[in-house]
Amino acid sequence: MHDLRAKGVTEEAAQHAAAEARAGELERAQEILRRKYPSPAATLEERARRARFLQSRGFSHDVICRLVIIA
Repeated sequence: MHDLRAKGVTEEAAQHAAAEARAGELERAQEILRRKYPSPAATLEERARRARFLQSRGFSHDVICRLVIIA
């Protein structure tokens, strides 16, 4: 967000863009996870495998937690 501010983007616009990016990342990760693993994880090992899969695709820890660990 600091980069956007340095380029003259207002604080409000920068926050809005960051929120949209986070929402888009969650939706993208959810779709990728659903295609790779159509059924829910039944065991801890399966959840760990899915978390590693998402991590290898570059998704943030927050997104992985929301989709795999908390879900």
